[in-house]
Order: sequence, then structure tokens, then C-alpha cells
Amino acid sequence: MSDITPTLPRTPKFLQSFVCFSVVVATIAGGLFGLGISLHTLMFLCLLWMGLNAFSLGYGYLQIRELMTSSLARAMPAIYIFILIGMVISSFMHSGTIATLMYYGLSWLNPGSFLAVGMLLCALMSVATGTSWGTVGTLGVVLIGIGSAMNIPLPLVAGMIVCGATFGDKMSPISDTTNLAAMSAGTDLYRHIYAMLFTTIPTFILTLVIFLIIGFSYGDQNLNLDEVNAIQSALANNYSLTPLITLMPLILLAILSIRKVPAEVTMSCSIVLAVLIAIFYQGASLISVLNALWENTPESTGIQNLDALLGRGGISSMSWTLLLALMAIALGGILHGAGFLSALLAGIIARVKRTATLIATTILSGFLGNIAMGEAYISIILSCQLFKPKYEQQNLDSAILSRSVEEGSTMTTGLIPWTTAGAFYTATLGVDVLSYAPYAFFNYLNALIAVAMAVFGIGLLKPKANYP
Repeated sequence: MSDITPTLPRTPKFLQSFVCFSVVVATIAGGLFGLGISLHTLMFLCLLWMGLNAFSLGYGYLQIRELMTSSLARAMPAIYIFILIGMVISSFMHSGTIATLMYYGLSWLNPGSFLAVGMLLCALMSVATGTSWGTVGTLGVVLIGIGSAMNIPLPLVAGMIVCGATFGDKMSPISDTTNLAAMSAGTDLYRHIYAMLFTTIPTFILTLVIFLIIGFSYGDQNLNLDEVNAIQSALANNYSLTPLITLMPLILLAILSIRKVPAEVTMSCSIVLAVLIAIFYQGASLISVLNALWENTPESTGIQNLDALLGRGGISSMSWTLLLALMAIALGGILHGAGFLSALLAGIIARVKRTATLIATTILSGFLGNIAMGEAYISIILSCQLFKPKYEQQNLDSAILSRSVEEGSTMTTGLIPWTTAGAFYTATLGVDVLSYAPYAFFNYLNALIAVAMAVFGIGLLKPKANYP
């Protein structure tokens, strides 16, 4: 009689893991940029490829499906926010919140200071709200509109927005990735934020200087006042623009975030308030506003670009991005759950000796994790699990681990077209990742500065127990 005891799946070897990962990257890069194949189709092919490799290790269909399902379950908070962001954008359009910010923003900003001031505004908002997505979906949309009116290239504007929004996503104590990194590394939240100050603040200042210098090249050009005045007139004719009323949903969003109310509750409350303002203050019909939460439609201001901007948002506008995110997260579940990424990185970690090399490897791991898994959450958790013993061995504070993981995961997720962040930024700002990525200076300079500081031994905290 044959033995019916089920055998445990095998652990993948380094060579198989390397081949698997290489095929995934080659499929996405070659199919997308070389052949023009739909990204969703490429993700499906990658799922088939990784599923077959997991099957070769002894995983059955139900086990493979469970790997994908578990990964999706861990990412559900991000998926909820995805859906809510679409409704936040749409409701803010109808309440006049976005229109008010655009109307007064056009009066206050000038081409020379626009990039630097815009980055500061995005950073402040993302720190207050703890979400880069919320910042990009609200203030980012406004700045895209203003930048367009000032004839500043939209990829440059989008890069600036991503820089400012990512700053708060990394540094805010109410950011999900900030808390996740601290928790996964086993360090105190504020110790984690303190450690990040050493590398993040110099990078932010450097990026601000870069945008100031770039802004000078637009300071002498003639601002098309006729176009600006036309936009302001169109906004004033179609909306009631009393800031004390129309900005209430945005203020509520910031206050609840600061008070650490869960993001889902915060966004839902802001949506409800924005809908009420749209109906009772802007005079919109209940049916049209509620339908817009699913699928917004262009306005009728008479200015085509403005109509398209004010018609953004709604759950349906996030469907392309959401479906891509679901497939990417499921792919990450197989890569992580079946041990492919662990096998790929384990041999590399064992060979790391110098502190600077360890930090560079941690950052690279986060970046590769984002490429493979499509979102930062699993990448953060996995990197902390993989590198924590090595940091302890080198007598480094856990906050240095959490800092390095964020610099590899949080900072780069918006620079990859198929990640949840990259796809969301593209859908929201209307600028594709590869167009704005060269101008997202903050996102990639941070890693370079972190490694350089490690080489010179700057900002390398030791475990707190070592201090008197």
C-alpha cells in the first residue's frame, strides 16, 4: 500500500528563485515596454509562471490559492483606502473643495516659487494626514491643475507632488507604513522617526533646493494671465467658493488623521460632509452626487482641461488600478509564501560584512520586493524579517533597520509602474510613472544619502541598552 501521508513542500533553491524572479521582471518589462501588452495580462502570465514553480515544489492548487488569499487579506486595509480615495476625490470635486483650492492657489502662486512651495504644501498635508495617496488625490490634483495653467511641464509637477507626499508617508506618526516598519522591526515608533530624521531631512532640503533652482527657469516666463483669469472665472461661475465652508471636508480629514482616527473612518466622514456641502451649499442634486461617488462625469465650465479635471474621481476611476493591485499582491503572496524571495536573499545577506553594505542591501531588498510584490506592505514585513538578525549581529539599533527598510520600500513604491502606489499616482495625476520618476528627486536621493552617511558612520544608532 502506498504512503498517503502528505509531503511538505520543498524550499526553493537560490538558482530557481533567481530564475523565477528574473522571468517575472523580464515578462513585465519586456511585455510592457517592448511589446505593448496590457499590464494586467502580464500579471496574469506571471501568476501562472509562479504558480507552476510553486507546484513544482510540492504545493497543491489549494495551497497556492491560500498563499495568494493570505497576501490579499494582509493588504485589505490598502484596498479599502483605494476604494475610498475614489469617492473622496469625487465628493471633494462636487463640494467645491478642489475648486476653492485651485481658485485661491492660482492667486497665491507664481511660476518661480510654484515647485518649491507646492512640495512644502504636499509635505505638510501628508504629515498631517499620514497618507501620500490622500495628498496626491486632493492637493496633488489641485497642483496639477495650477501647474498646467502656469505652463509648467506636468511630469515635473507630478514629480514634485510625489516628493512632498512621500515625505509625510514616511515621517508621519499616523502613516500606516511608518507604523508597520516600526512594528515589524521591533522598535518604538518615535525612535523609528528619530532615526529617519538623520537621512530624510538632509534629502528633503536638497530636493527643495533643486526645485527652487528649477523654478528659477520658469520665473521669468510670462504667465498666461488670460488663461488663469478664465479658469478663475469658470470656477467662480460654477461653484460657491467660500473657503470656510468648502474647505471643511479637507479640514475634517486633517483633524481626524491627527487624532489618529482610522483612515477608513476619517475618509468616510470627509465623504459624507463633502456630499452634504455639495447638496445643501452647492445646490447639486442628491442623485447626481451619489452617482458621482461611483463614476464622476466632466463638468461644464466651458474649459475642456478644467472640465476633465473636475470630472475625476469615483470608485470606477480606481478600477484599473485596483485590479492591477489585486493581481500584484497575489503574485507577491506566492513569491513570499513559497519562500522564493527568502531563498533569493538569504545567500546575499550571509555575505554582507560592512555596515554600509548591509544598509545598501536592505534598501535594495525593499526596492526588489516592491518590484516583485507590487506594494510596500509585504516588502516592509519581509525585509524586516530577513535582516533583523544581521542588524543585531552588527550591534545596530532596530530603528536603523526600520529606517533602511522604509528607504527601500516606502520611498521607491511610487517609482514602479505596477505597484499600487505607482498605478494610483498615474491614475490620479494623469502622468505615467516613467514620465514623473526622473523628477521625484526626494524618492531616490534619500537612498543615496543614506548609504553615503553609513559609509562615513553618520546617524548609525546603537541599541538603547548600550547607552547610560
